[in-house]
Amino acid sequence: MSDTPFLQALAVSKIYPGKQLSGVKPTNMVVQPGKITAIIGESGSGKSTLLKLLYGLLSPDTGEVQFKGERIWGPEEKLIPGHDAMKMVTQHTDDLNLFAKVWDNVAAMLPATDLAAKQHKTEQVLKQLNMLHMAERRVADLSGGEKQRVAIARAIITRPQVLLLDEPFNQVDTSFREGLQSDIRQIVKETGLTVIMVSHDPAEVLSMADALIVLQNGEIIEHGHPKALYQSPRNLYTAQLLSNCNVLTTTEARLCGVDIKKEHAVIYPEWIKIKVVTPNKGWTVKQVLFKGFYEDLILEQRGVSLRIVNEEPGKYTEGDKVAVRVGKWLEY
Repeated sequence: MSDTPFLQALAVSKIYPGKQLSGVKPTNMVVQPGKITAIIGESGSGKSTLLKLLYGLLSPDTGEVQFKGERIWGPEEKLIPGHDAMKMVTQHTDDLNLFAKVWDNVAAMLPATDLAAKQHKTEQVLKQLNMLHMAERRVADLSGGEKQRVAIARAIITRPQVLLLDEPFNQVDTSFREGLQSDIRQIVKETGLTVIMVSHDPAEVLSMADALIVLQNGEIIEHGHPKALYQSPRNLYTAQLLSNCNVLTTTEARLCGVDIKKEHAVIYPEWIKIKVVTPNKGWTVKQVLFKGFYEDLILEQRGVSLRIVNEEPGKYTEGDKVAVRVGKWLEY
C-alpha cells in the first residue's frame, strides 16, 4: 500500500488584503479517502477559501495542494479550473437547466456514446438519492432542497473520487435535510466516495462527518472525530461552534456549584439537571422554549443566564424557582 496521502495541503495559504486580513494562513492538512470530512468555523474563518484551494479553483500564495502525490493546478495553469477527479456543489444551483426534466439534467453529464450505459447510470444515481419519482419533473417546478439533490446527482454521476460541498444544505428544508444527509452517507459507504464539506451547522457535521477540521482566522486550531471534539474540545471557540453552550466566568460558575481554576467554565445544556428536593432554589425560569419532545429552559440568577435541557415538557413554567446540579463542565 502506498504511503502517499490521498489529498493533502502543504503549507498552503491564500490571503486577501484589506483592513482586516482574511483567507487561509499557511496550512497543513490531510484528507482520508472514503470518509466525510467537515470544515467548520465562523463566517470569515476561511472555510470556503480552503475548499476552493483543495479543488484548484484558487491558486495558493504559498505551498501546494497534492492529490495522490501530484500537485493540483490552479486556474492560471488549467483552462477549466478544478481537478478532473473532483466535483464541487455549492448552495447555488445556477448551472441547472430549469426548463429541462430532472432526468435530462442528470443524464446530460454523460456522453451519448453508450446510450444503454447512460440510461443505467442515470437511473442508478437517481435511485441512490431517492429521486427516481421526480425524474420527469421540470427542475423549475422543484423546491430548493430537490434542486440541491439534482445538483448533487449531476456531480456524482461522473464517478468523481472527491465530492466537495460548500454549505450544501442551506437551501434545503429541515424535513428534507436529514434524508439527503443519510443518502450521501450511504453513497460514501457503497462507493468509497470521499466528501469534503463546509458547514456552519453543528447538527449537520456531528451527525454526518467522520472527521472535523476547525478553522479560526484562517488557521486550523484542532481536528478529530466529531464525538471526541464535541465531548472534549481543546478550545473554547470549538465548544461554542458545536454547542449552544453556557460560558461562565469563575464567579458565575459558583452560582451553579462549580469551582474552576481557569478563566471560563463551559457547560452544555444537557449537562445540567434540576434538583427536585432542595430548599435553596435560587434560579428563576425566565423562558420556556418548546423543542418538541424536550424544552430549553432559560434560567436566571443575579443577572446570570443559564440554558438547560428539560426532558419533561410542561413541568415548569415562567416564574418557577428551581435549583440546579451540574454533572460535567469544561475549563478554558
